[in-house]
Amino acid sequence: WPVRGRVISGFGSGKDGVDIAVPSGTPVKAAENGVVIYAGDGLKEFGNTVLVRHENGLVTVYGHASSIEVQRGQKVKRGQEIALSGMSGTTDSPKLHFEVRKNSAPVDPSGYLE
Repeated sequence: WPVRGRVISGFGSGKDGVDIAVPSGTPVKAAENGVVIYAGDGLKEFGNTVLVRHENGLVTVYGHASSIEVQRGQKVKRGQEIALSGMSGTTDSPKLHFEVRKNSAPVDPSGYLE
């Protein structure tokens, strides 16, 4: 998992990912080896967001970060710290929004997490 915490919103019924409640400043880790394809705050709803592209057409999304610790084009390893959790974007409590997309379509992250 990118963070250890309580899942407060699951995948499905209009949700493209899961929301995990964690204290602000919790290190967010890359779920798998890949390359950062986006790091910024242009996605209003999710605030500071990192997208990592992996093999097999997978992309992971990490939203609501308080700070981003990687740059676009940077290679990351599984378990590497890529951001700190927070409350950026549209949220009323500190959490991580986490998505897994396969060929752009959202898929249930629990199938890819241990």
